[in-house]
Amino acid sequence: MLFLSPIYSSVLIVLIIFLAYRVTLFRRAEGIPIGDTGCSKAMKRAIRTHANSVENIPLAILLLMILELNNLAPWLLHSCGSVLVLSRFSYAWGMYRQEGLSPGRFLGTLFTWLCLLLMVAINVLLVFTRV
Repeated sequence: MLFLSPIYSSVLIVLIIFLAYRVTLFRRAEGIPIGDTGCSKAMKRAIRTHANSVENIPLAILLLMILELNNLAPWLLHSCGSVLVLSRFSYAWGMYRQEGLSPGRFLGTLFTWLCLLLMVAINVLLVFTRV
């Protein structure tokens, strides 16, 4: 049974729902039911923030769950989960705060990618050390 990854997965999914809600608010306020033609820059950022989260978070959740199923040490699971949560919130905050490159967006992207790569590497190592 999984114990740790559902906690981090739930927090990350709540973030996705919150970001989707923000897009919905923009769509209603700007009268744009679909697409982004004619919308404000703020709405485009909201759409991209949500889309980027949907692109990255499911992969991270999957890798985290695989690590937990492979009995990775709890402190490593907490480390990966915490970095993921912090990096995804950092990315969303950075996108919300300003256009273009921001420290939050940069660090959020960097640590998301580093965490994904680390989890991939650990999963591969676990496979080869058990063969």
